Amino acid sequence: MARVKGALNAKKKHNRVLKLAKGYRGARSKQYRVAKQSVMRALTSAFAGRKQKKRDMRSLWITRINAAARINGLSYSNMMHGLKLAGVDINRKMLAELAVNDPEGFKTLAELAKTKIA
Repeated sequence: MARVKGALNAKKKHNRVLKLAKGYRGARSKQYRVAKQSVMRALTSAFAGRKQKKRDMRSLWITRINAAARINGLSYSNMMHGLKLAGVDINRKMLAELAVNDPEGFKTLAELAKTKIA
């Protein structure tokens, strides 16, 4: 039986990693061993970054809702509690959008929350 050498597959694997490392500085984009480490770390950071972005956006929405709620005489927690008691099922992203782009609509929701709390 003939011996199979891994040259072609190894070359493909190396090129795949080096392509991902394109634009890195120095040996990180030229040498396979160094590039592989850099790419693995970069992909791990990219995964973590996508999760972090979701947390950051939720935090931003809560900040915007809190600011608009305080203008209407409520705290964030009271606003959310009042809306829950009123049976208003609207997510934080849409509430933040209302707070920024439709203050009058947000004010009606705030008044509704106030009446349910009191």
